[in-house]
Amino acid sequence: MIPISGMPVLTAAQMRAAEDSAIAAGTSVGALMQRAGHGIADAVLRLAGPHEILILCGPGNNGGDGYVAAARLLAAGRKVRVAAAADPRSDAARVARNGWGGAVEPLATARAAPVVVDALFGTGLSRALDAGAAAALARLVAQATLSIAVDLPSGIATDTGALLGDVPAVDVTLALGAVKPAHLLQPGATRCGAVRVVPIGVETASAAHVLAAPALATPAPDSHKFTRGMVAVMKGRMAGASHLAATAAMHAGAGYVALLGPTIPGAPHALVRRRLDDAALDDARIGAVVVGPGLGRDDEARALLGRALATAHPLVIDGDALHLVTPPQLAARTAPMILTPHAGEFAALFGAPSGSKLDAARAAAQASVAVVVFKGADTVIAAPDGRATLASAGSAWLSTAGTGDVLAGAIAAMLAGGRAPFDAAGAGVWLHAEAARRAGPAFIADDLAAHMAGIFA
Repeated sequence: MIPISGMPVLTAAQMRAAEDSAIAAGTSVGALMQRAGHGIADAVLRLAGPHEILILCGPGNNGGDGYVAAARLLAAGRKVRVAAAADPRSDAARVARNGWGGAVEPLATARAAPVVVDALFGTGLSRALDAGAAAALARLVAQATLSIAVDLPSGIATDTGALLGDVPAVDVTLALGAVKPAHLLQPGATRCGAVRVVPIGVETASAAHVLAAPALATPAPDSHKFTRGMVAVMKGRMAGASHLAATAAMHAGAGYVALLGPTIPGAPHALVRRRLDDAALDDARIGAVVVGPGLGRDDEARALLGRALATAHPLVIDGDALHLVTPPQLAARTAPMILTPHAGEFAALFGAPSGSKLDAARAAAQASVAVVVFKGADTVIAAPDGRATLASAGSAWLSTAGTGDVLAGAIAAMLAGGRAPFDAAGAGVWLHAEAARRAGPAFIADDLAAHMAGIFA
């Protein structure tokens, strides 16, 4: 079992193509099934302890993997039973069932066990389980102490994370060969529990990956405030939002943060206050400008946004600015941009998303020629060239006012510090999520920036 951080993410079609390539190169379907089943069995041996194991097998190759796993567990001396939803329908699955050799209980009447392994359907499912199978699966998972899904919990759409019916949550999902979008996209991700990859010996290259922890280097001995990056935050109608973004940028490693606009009472003394004029915006030392947090949506806000768009500086565009700008305006700029919309802001700027969240983020990045951070419980970061990063679910306590402003500031610090826009967005998202994890429950946005310092330490 391999942790998923940094691993490639493959759609159902990409995974089929990878398996087809392996088969074309001389690996049989049966050999792939043996590898998968052995990997599943080895993982179950590590997780299940001495308890009885019940493996639920479907009619396809996912079920075949389950039969192979059952035979390996039995050979290892474990108490294991098999229940099936239907007879195998593929040649490889029939061979695997014959290799099991033991009794096969009907799924509908199967007795519960402390450990249950769902090998019913997995990747590629396009419809809900029939009512009888769904009820049996829900009953057996509910009665188990440990539940494990093979590839995906049965009943989740691989590429979108959509629930095709009632899908019980499992404790662990063993992704065969590669991570799939549904392991990270909601609502399916909430049903997967801890996800680990079981290698099956196929090539799994992809332009999409799971977000990994960035390298957070300490400043070099000859560093100074401008080599560490200068961030300018444009103050809007709601001063607190600008304050949160600026404070986050300071704690996320920026060497110099300037608030452009009227002074905010109570702001840290380290925050530089400057008039929002042409001289301030023309400062060549600026590595990133944050525009949008608390900006407002009136004519004055629109004018401020226009001034930001007219600069040659890299921009982090957030909040209200995402309601005022258009994709053609963004595409006309040549300087780097990172957009940080939540679902409502995304729809306001790009229209209602179609396809998966991954598809929507990629299309938006291409339309705007910008890096798009499509925020939420399943944040997706996409670049115009098709690269994408999917973040594991963060703290549910991030669903509070101001946390998006903190994220914008953290991303700006990474951008001003010299990271490429796609990498800066990923580093900021990871730092934001880790700060939330360390903050614990019931934090407010003001708490997050201070927790970033501990991460660097």
